Amino acid sequence: MFEFSHLWLFLILPLPLLARYFLKAASQQHTQVWIPLATGSKQSFLQQTQSKFGAFILLLAWTLVIVALAKPIYYGEPIRAQQQSRNMILSLDLSGSMNEVDMRLDGQSVTRLSLVKSLLKKFVATRQGDRLGLILFADHAYLQTPLTFDLKTIAQRIEETQIGLVGIRTAIGESIAIAIKRFVKNKNKQRILILLTDGSNTAGRIKPLQAARQAAKNHITIYTIGIGADSMLKQGFWGQQRINPSADLDEKSLTEIAKLTGGQYFRAKDQQQLEKIYQIINQLEPIDSEKLKYRPQRDLFYYPLAGALLLLIFYALYLQLQGYRNAR
Repeated sequence: MFEFSHLWLFLILPLPLLARYFLKAASQQHTQVWIPLATGSKQSFLQQTQSKFGAFILLLAWTLVIVALAKPIYYGEPIRAQQQSRNMILSLDLSGSMNEVDMRLDGQSVTRLSLVKSLLKKFVATRQGDRLGLILFADHAYLQTPLTFDLKTIAQRIEETQIGLVGIRTAIGESIAIAIKRFVKNKNKQRILILLTDGSNTAGRIKPLQAARQAAKNHITIYTIGIGADSMLKQGFWGQQRINPSADLDEKSLTEIAKLTGGQYFRAKDQQQLEKIYQIINQLEPIDSEKLKYRPQRDLFYYPLAGALLLLIFYALYLQLQGYRNAR
């Protein structure tokens, strides 16, 4: 798109012609053209402008000067720039209990970890524009993938997770502490931790609530998700018995962790509930759908200005050559 910043300047474009008309009416003996860039020139110079060629060159130069003063600008196609992204870390429990087969995925009985991996990868795909990281924890917590915009790598690392990689117990407090460390190193103030577990803190030296208070001080919001069915039939010595496979889930602590950091605790007993939780988190922490729009612009005034200068230089050389010929 092409625009002029000072379009009104074109109103003075016919000024030389008007000046010539009135000056010609005032004096029939001499035909004069008023040239703004030639004020103070000698009469001999003005006489040269009587030629059609000279008048054309000077009027063209004048037109280019007005075009330059009007400041032509070229605007490119609109470019969308996303606003500041969030830093979001996923903290995934790999303790032995995550191998419990008490969940169903698309009608098939699967382990808790299998369900979490399948739905978590879909959640990751929805976070385009956010910087994600992955923490795995059991006996200890460790950073599997640093914060990155490469969501495909995050999804791949989630798929590769297995029970037993880092032990069989549950170091919830330690996982929060590692997330705090990673968030603090990055200057982005939008810090979200999603912690998925099916148990209680049974490992590590850091207590979960202590870590949560430190997270709150560093403006980190924690969403906790408790995984596991609350009822299932299990074959025993006296036949099938109905048990609660999530008896070890410390919902009280998970709720308190979320409350201390301004987050929310969710309970996922099946596939539908976990899918709903991810949808809610996407609503609570939406991707910035509003984009910053800007149009690249390029000033073009120097082109007509350079053209005008070249014309005047050419005309000055032309007059000099004419004077030289007349002298001979």
